[in-house]
Amino acid sequence: MPTFYIEQFGCRATQADGAAIERQLREQGCQLASEAHAADVVVLNTCTVTAAADTQARDAIRKLHAANPSTRIIVTGCYAQRAPEELAVLPGVSYVVGNSHKPQIPSLVNMIHASITPPVLSDFPLLPLLPAGMLAPEEATARILTGDIFDLTDVLVAPVLGGEGNHTRPTLKIQDGCNSRCSFCVIPFVRGKSRSLRPEKVVEEIQNLAASGFREIVLSGINLGAYGRDLSPQADFLTLLQRILDETSLERLRISSIEPLDVSLSLIELIASTDRLAPHFHMPLQSASDRILAAMHRWYRAEHYARRVELIHERLPHAAIGADIITGFPGETEADHDATMRFIAERPFTYLHVFSYSQRPGTKAAALPNQVPGGVIKRRARELRALAESKSAEFRASQIGRTLRVLTLRRGPLDDPCRTPGISENYLAIQLPFALTSNELFTAHVTHIEGKNLCALPLEPVLAVPETS
Repeated sequence: MPTFYIEQFGCRATQADGAAIERQLREQGCQLASEAHAADVVVLNTCTVTAAADTQARDAIRKLHAANPSTRIIVTGCYAQRAPEELAVLPGVSYVVGNSHKPQIPSLVNMIHASITPPVLSDFPLLPLLPAGMLAPEEATARILTGDIFDLTDVLVAPVLGGEGNHTRPTLKIQDGCNSRCSFCVIPFVRGKSRSLRPEKVVEEIQNLAASGFREIVLSGINLGAYGRDLSPQADFLTLLQRILDETSLERLRISSIEPLDVSLSLIELIASTDRLAPHFHMPLQSASDRILAAMHRWYRAEHYARRVELIHERLPHAAIGADIITGFPGETEADHDATMRFIAERPFTYLHVFSYSQRPGTKAAALPNQVPGGVIKRRARELRALAESKSAEFRASQIGRTLRVLTLRRGPLDDPCRTPGISENYLAIQLPFALTSNELFTAHVTHIEGKNLCALPLEPVLAVPETS
């Protein structure tokens, strides 16, 4: 059977798609290679949220081909759905497979391994190989498989078990697609309409993960607050969370990201009522200028967002509160930027993800006048990141002397072998001064800060790594 390797880019949803592809390939007997250059087939799962993400994907393809010209490359993901022709001309690419056709990848891997040229079947609708003039037909090697993304009705399902601590904290995607039309965002056009995993399937997946020994699971989606609205009968996210608490033994559940208007008082109260739901709210803000929010087609204003932050902080004063910020949106003035800076400075944010605006073809914002110069965008991004670091440092300092629930993570190659990294319920990096096994969940006392880590001592027995002679 063929060997394969999956190279991932982008968000948790993209990583979840890659995990589902890996599960399908393993189920049909394919073997996972330890490194990309050792695989018969490399599946490169792309992001396209920014121009930089596109560049990163193209560079990765060139490096893969240079390292091993015999490796066959399948490019999939959001970039493959948005602009397959750009990828099909790159050396080494055998197939460009849009999100619309991701479930076909296991069949393609087998076809590649058997050196079979796929026929043109209704199950494999093929676009023209390449646009005229980009490559001569005899030079072209890649085939493009893509279709109408809005025809998709299913969610690719498999927990993400690797990367970013996910050896001990699996990410489970329960929703995909988006029905909103933010003017800067290309995601609805490459992932399709909102669709949800049925509640019983979500519970089943979590039961299986908990039975396998995982202590924390992260729920992800493109728009988690829209969960269940597409199902018949309809479901909702709050009811799903309660069902997970009632029907599984999972010790800690974390929500990856949720739109601010979906953060209701009922959701806050549910999270406050149990230590099995992590007090962690990641709510995309994008801007605190009402004028820019309107131009972005975001369906809230700064005062609506501020009220959510107030409610969270009143009920859960030590909760993690994070946000996405886009700086340099077309027409953003210094006054707009200053409004965002003041808004963040005056509220208990604990971290930020700052993004420089990037024009995405086909979005309404790409055609707007008054594009902000690149140098101005970079300067504003630096100011926002400096403010974010100040807020994070302030939050870390506030935790000294507190008791937190810490989950130990697998140590990386650069970690101190005599220490163990961990993560708290409120999304803080913890260092423990012992060599402990991963996936231990216990109470710890925060003693001091070292760099960007809190240092803590366990307050209950924990399992140490056995000494080797």
